Amino acid sequence: MRARTTITTVFMMGAMMFQGHGSADRTEKPVLHGRNWVAITGKPLAATAGAMIFAKGGNAVDAACAMLGAVCTMYDVLSWGGETQALIYNPATKKVVGINALGVAPTGATPEFYKSQGYEYPPPHGPLSAVTPGTPGGLITMLAEYGTMSLAEVLAPAMAMADGYPMDKEIGDRIEKEKDKIKDWLYSRRVLLPHLGQDREAPHPGEIFRQPDLLDTLRKLVEAEREALAAGQDRKAALAAAYDRFYKGDIAREFVRGSKEQGGLITMEDMARWKLHIEEPVSTSYRGIDVYKLTSWVQGPVMLQALNMLEPMDLKAMGYNSAEYIHTLYQVMNLAFADRDFYYGDPYFPPEEPIQGLLSKEYARERAKLIDRHKNDPLIKPGDPYPFEGRENPYLRHLDRWLEWSREDPAKLGADETEALERSFRSGTTSIQAVDKEGWVVSVTPSGAWVPCVIAGRTGIGISQRAQSFVLDEYKNPFNVIAPGKRPRATLTPGLAMKDGKPFLSFAVQGGDTQDQNLLQFFLNVVEFGMNVQEACEAANITSYQMHDSFDDHKIVPGKLEVNEKVPPEVREKLRAMGYVLSAKRYTSGPINAVYFDWAHGTFWGGSSNHGEDYGIAW
Repeated sequence: MRARTTITTVFMMGAMMFQGHGSADRTEKPVLHGRNWVAITGKPLAATAGAMIFAKGGNAVDAACAMLGAVCTMYDVLSWGGETQALIYNPATKKVVGINALGVAPTGATPEFYKSQGYEYPPPHGPLSAVTPGTPGGLITMLAEYGTMSLAEVLAPAMAMADGYPMDKEIGDRIEKEKDKIKDWLYSRRVLLPHLGQDREAPHPGEIFRQPDLLDTLRKLVEAEREALAAGQDRKAALAAAYDRFYKGDIAREFVRGSKEQGGLITMEDMARWKLHIEEPVSTSYRGIDVYKLTSWVQGPVMLQALNMLEPMDLKAMGYNSAEYIHTLYQVMNLAFADRDFYYGDPYFPPEEPIQGLLSKEYARERAKLIDRHKNDPLIKPGDPYPFEGRENPYLRHLDRWLEWSREDPAKLGADETEALERSFRSGTTSIQAVDKEGWVVSVTPSGAWVPCVIAGRTGIGISQRAQSFVLDEYKNPFNVIAPGKRPRATLTPGLAMKDGKPFLSFAVQGGDTQDQNLLQFFLNVVEFGMNVQEACEAANITSYQMHDSFDDHKIVPGKLEVNEKVPPEVREKLRAMGYVLSAKRYTSGPINAVYFDWAHGTFWGGSSNHGEDYGIAW
């Protein structure tokens, strides 16, 4: 019998002074204090789903899986055909493990195919932007390996929501905005546009939004588990039966049929061959804190590269968000992201990424020598990490072309172009944080199959658009050229930090190419400037655009710098004199969700973004 606890929400508006960084501002939300557990994600209803599982005695993995199912059902910038990437701290083994549940390019997805269709990159929308679904396999595998509950228990909130939940304004408005694309796809318009022909064709705020096809698919997964248990199979085998029904059974057949009907490439063989990886994450040490990220199939190592360059510098002496500090961050990110854009890709597919060299402290010292303390360098290129792991770089010839492609002058961008670029850099994704008193920590950044998405037949499952993150030409990134069975290098990047052998911070953020920019600054805000977790979630971050956008047209805009409105005019003038083209925004923090572990008192401190609809519950 699982112990039951009472759910309490401590997510009320509050006011607390910023501490340790010289700001007189107050946080817009209070810290979430918990003794037993914390559940945070991108939507209030989904956070409640996690709390419901905790209340029934589940652990943090069970709760994270329930929240994942809920945000997928709500189209919180993803749905069930997307991808899941997670870091999990296992208190039994005292190890951090990575979950790689990113889909792969389907049969026929070659550079030659896309070029024959007139594409410079795989398209950002539609059936030809698809990779195979990863989230169902990721959820089931996390639950099987590290959870305690059945699939039926964990999916109960998502199934109730598929049967009907009150639409929130943010998602409803996004559907309305994208309705012209949605109308191109038969099953998408049936599900997402219940008011075709009316002024507003998307669901109204507060309207009960029903997804009967998705509910049927989730019922089939639970049915497969139930039948396996009835036949005498154990819990893991029963979960494997649900997994197989999705990837090899009737769900897969309808998914493939519905995808192909609308012009997609995914085959039954692609579905059956897809494999999730439980892997060892990469890490670096920063002032005695071990920071863990997923490896080169996402952008995670870029934060570690930046920390390696920053560690020898006296950031406190520069001052929080001084011109010197902002300039230093921007230049370090230039160096790290240039390497990301050229050297990151699927580690399970040749060629082999030079990750050891990229993450070496010696390489970081050499890269940092390139920083000009007085002005921005718009001509930064990827470095050569190969000598730092005892190898010779076979791709140096491509670096001569680095400055040729997709470069834009920020001063020449029109208002519409600037808005589209900024939206592309920061849009997408949600995040999930779940921790419990037994010691489990789960940090997840799931995404994919966001609105507008193609829904595959009568499955109710949206298809991922992640193939757009591939390139078609080797000279742009020899590790990320599209090929059947290969994962695109994604932006999705949860974080987890350990100190003295115990969890210290768990953190993740929504967005695209802004993710590790925000997480880097969040981490420094806590470690260098003494902010508490809520202060760090709300802090005035900067955003660089001097990297290749991972979506659509893969633009790079050297010198474009976004600052928070709180940055003083005199600091902005100094930055302009250094060669930056500035814009200012009210909110520049992500939004970030995070948990700090207070070992002195045996409690958790949860932080949840002060913009968007991110929500946390603690007990």
